[in-house]
This record gives sequence, C-alpha cells and structure tokens, in this order.
Amino acid sequence: MNKNQELIKNVEKIKKGYATRFLDSKMQLELKNRLKKDEYQIYYPYKDSEKVIFYSNTSPKVSLLEIVTREKLEHREILGTVFSLGLDDSMFGDIVISSDKYYLYVLDEIKDYVINNLIIINKIRVTLEERDLNILKDFERKYLELEIISSSERIDTVISHLIGINRTKIKDLMKEKDIILNYEVACNISKRLEVGDIFSIRRFGKYRYLGVMKRTKSDNLIIR
Repeated sequence: MNKNQELIKNVEKIKKGYATRFLDSKMQLELKNRLKKDEYQIYYPYKDSEKVIFYSNTSPKVSLLEIVTREKLEHREILGTVFSLGLDDSMFGDIVISSDKYYLYVLDEIKDYVINNLIIINKIRVTLEERDLNILKDFERKYLELEIISSSERIDTVISHLIGINRTKIKDLMKEKDIILNYEVACNISKRLEVGDIFSIRRFGKYRYLGVMKRTKSDNLIIR
C-alpha cells in the first residue's frame, strides 16, 4: 500500500467511527490537512509521544509491554528486533527507555504475538510483561546533548552534520516529507534554525535546537 492509499484508508476509518493504527508524524500532518478538527480525536500514549492514534467514536485498544532484562539495551537494538518479527511500524508505538527500564506500546491485536515471539534482543534473552498504561502517562522525553561544528544554522547544514549525509540527500528527504520542523513538513532547505526549534528526521530521530554556543578560530559555529 502506498502512502496515498494509506492516507485514504485512514480517512475512511475515522469517518466511519474507527481508530487508525499508530501514525508517524508525516501521516499525522496529512490527516490533519484532510479532516476537520471536530472529526477526530488523538490518543497520545504519553504527553510527548512520537507516534499517536487518530480516532472518532471507537477508542484505541493499546497495550504497554515492559521488556524485562538485567542487561543494558539500546533503542536501535529493540527496534530492529521488533521489525524482525515481521511487524508493520503502524502496529507498534514508541519504544520508551525510562529509569533503566524498556517499554513498548503495541496494538492489542498483536500483544500476545509480541509477548510470545520477542524473546531475544542482540543475543540477550528477555521476557515481556504487560504494564498499566498509566505508569508512563507523565513521561517526558530526555535529550542527549550534542555539540557539532557547522558553517551555518541552515537546517540542511545542521542535519548534514548530525546524520552524515550530503545536502542533495537532505533535499530528497524533504521531497519525501521525511523532515518535520515544529510539527509541520519542512519544505525550505535553506531555513535558518532558531533557538527552541524542534525537528525530526524519519528513521534518524528527534532533535531540539539550542543555538550557537560559540565560534571557532576559523569562524565556524559550535552549536548544541
């Protein structure tokens, strides 16, 4: 199913009173542009959720699973293992790491399948246990602080340093609507970032721009 077909299917679901699956930020924006504000509600698993569910009359059915292990796991390892189960990314929500615990939101319909099949992550044996959805309702994402050297505050230049790709490929990401700036699709490759801007890059992560810390001797910018 291509993105346009997926969009049409989600619009039909909502108009018929049903809930969508988990939606990424790009699909969320597309739906908001196609629907009236009184036609839908949004289910946020927690206040800063990256992936959400749109619904009208039928409330979403979601489960929260804790990945139980004594070993240290990384987000990318968990995500890769979830994908290895053959799941579409609309069937599960955010992976949350909080207080050295690991959580995964999933649709109720695949809960048992995930519990029974997600048993090893990066050669580490794990078990999954269902938790009350309310335990993460006040969770807020914590950011890892990074400092990079950049020649400018342009969004394409900053992203190029962050993820190590050239500006041509960044332009392609924008064409595919894979870069979201302040919850809107980014269209201007030369847009200068401002302090407090939040942007996400599909498959790479979410970032908050804190501004220029200082300049180097060669007049480049050290930005955080």
